Parts: sequence; C-alpha cells; structure tokens
Amino acid sequence: MFTDLESNGHLQWADHIWDQLYRQFETQPHGDLERWNDALSELPVLHEVDTDFNAPAITLSTPKPLTEAQHKDLETGLRGLMPWRKGPFSFFGIDIDTEWRSNMKWDRISPFVSDLQGRRVLDVGCGSGYHCWRIAGAGASDVIGVDPGLLFLMQFFAVKDFVDAPHVHMIPGRLEDLPAKLEYFDTTFSMGVLYHRRSPLDHLLELRDTLRVGGELVLETLIVDGPEGYSLMPEDRYGMMRNVWFLPSCDTLLRWLDRTGFKNARVVDVTVTTTDEQRSTDWMRFQSLEDFRDPDDPSKTIEGYPGPKRATIIAEKG
Repeated sequence: MFTDLESNGHLQWADHIWDQLYRQFETQPHGDLERWNDALSELPVLHEVDTDFNAPAITLSTPKPLTEAQHKDLETGLRGLMPWRKGPFSFFGIDIDTEWRSNMKWDRISPFVSDLQGRRVLDVGCGSGYHCWRIAGAGASDVIGVDPGLLFLMQFFAVKDFVDAPHVHMIPGRLEDLPAKLEYFDTTFSMGVLYHRRSPLDHLLELRDTLRVGGELVLETLIVDGPEGYSLMPEDRYGMMRNVWFLPSCDTLLRWLDRTGFKNARVVDVTVTTTDEQRSTDWMRFQSLEDFRDPDDPSKTIEGYPGPKRATIIAEKG
C-alpha cells in the first residue's frame, strides 16, 4: 500500500499511516505483545504452502505432511493467540472453530457486492482479517484491513507469514487514524462497526471520504424494527456490551446514508443472529451470544432489548 500511495503522489498519506504505526507499537505497547510475539515465533517455517481463500475456512495446506514436532509447534503457537473470534481458519489440518462463523455473513452479502476483481478494497473493523482474505480470493488487487485490536493483528500475521500475498495488508488502528479525504478505494466494507460509534453520521462521512466518486460502500450493522426516524439508544449495555450507542431501523439507516452523501442505498439482507453463527468454542472459551440473551426469552437480550438483528446495505458515493 505504501509504495502504491507514494508512486501515485500521496507521500503524505503514507507518512501519516507510518506515524500511526509508530505510536501504536513504540509509544503505547500492549502488555500482551511479547506473549503474542512468542506465540507467532512458535509457528513452524514452511516453504511450500497452498492457499484457498474461497472456502468457508481460510485454508492453508502443504503437499508434505507436517512432522509431529511441526504440528505440535503449530498448535502451541495458534493456541497462544486465543481467543479466536472471527474466522474460521484451517492451518495445515488444525481447524480453528472461531466464535463467529464469518463465512455465513460472507455468503449472505457477497452476491450483492460489485465484482471485486481488480478493485482496491478497504475493510474497516476487519478483526483477524477473515474477510480480507475472502476479498482477496474474490480478485481484489489491493486489500487493506483496519482494526485497533493488536491480537487481531497477530492472528492476521499468523496467516500472512505463511502466504505470498503482498497485496493484502492490515493496519492496527481506527478508521479516523487514516488520512482525511483519502478518496482512494473502489469498495469499502464496514461490518459490525457503526453501532460502536458515538456519532454514526460521522462514521458514515468518514467512510464516504475513503471512497472515490462512484465507489461502493458495504455497510453491515445491528438494526431494530421501527419506522423511519426511530433508533434505539440503550440505557447502558446491549447484549452485555457497553459500547453500543445507536441501533437504527432500516428506514432510518437509509435516511442517514442519504443525508451523508450516498446514493442508491438499498437493504440487501436482514438476518437475526443465532447461536449457529456466534457461540463459544474450544478456540474462544469466554461468554458468547447464548450468555447475552434473556434465558426466558431468547428473542431479547439479557437487558430486555430486541435481540440482535443485522442488516446489510449497499450504497454508492454520490
């Protein structure tokens, strides 16, 4: 990405992102960073690696079976990067059953997304990079994931270190850490982010600024049923999450997109989140959706709000 930015006359953008990376790792180091680096160092060095980015699980394989020692080191390293929340992944026969079966979301939304062949794509709130790899598998020429979670970055590196994918990158930061008025990407994904923002309209404006004119936004977020203008603001927590601010109705969300300069916005999917898609596993042993719902009425959160329902909206930058 940096070379491409520089060669296209955007040296200041590349410098801005490098500054963000420096502050993240040098001035504000995470307390678990050394442990995660140790886990990555456990992973065996393999030179012949085949990839499948179009399977439900991001799959890495090798023509030669791993030795017993390599298999042991691989599992030790991967378990050192727990909890695994977004996936699934398959590392040379070790299947990582992540908390979220993110392939289900991809299967729902990908039929409605414009052909990604040769496009520059940004994935905001990319987590461990699962959808970045699926986007790469769909033929994107450049894929940039953005997420502030350093454990997610380490999990991304667990894949990246095995594969030859110079066009797939992850930046450990927030959308607002990117240069303003970037107008660089053909497609921007924002999935599972909007409801974490105190100002959802500002988030939509920031997403718009990442896109070239006519670029496509793929927006997925929690919604609630209701008329245009209605939005739920939880009193404190929603599904035991503190950082949930606004859950709009679909019609309200379409109005927000119109007011922030998007056109041709349309709802392409609405799906209730179930424990088939989000649950605790051997690779994510903390509480999950089942614990966040009312035990007497699974259609509601434990706080009594409508249970999680997600909508995906496709729109273009006007």
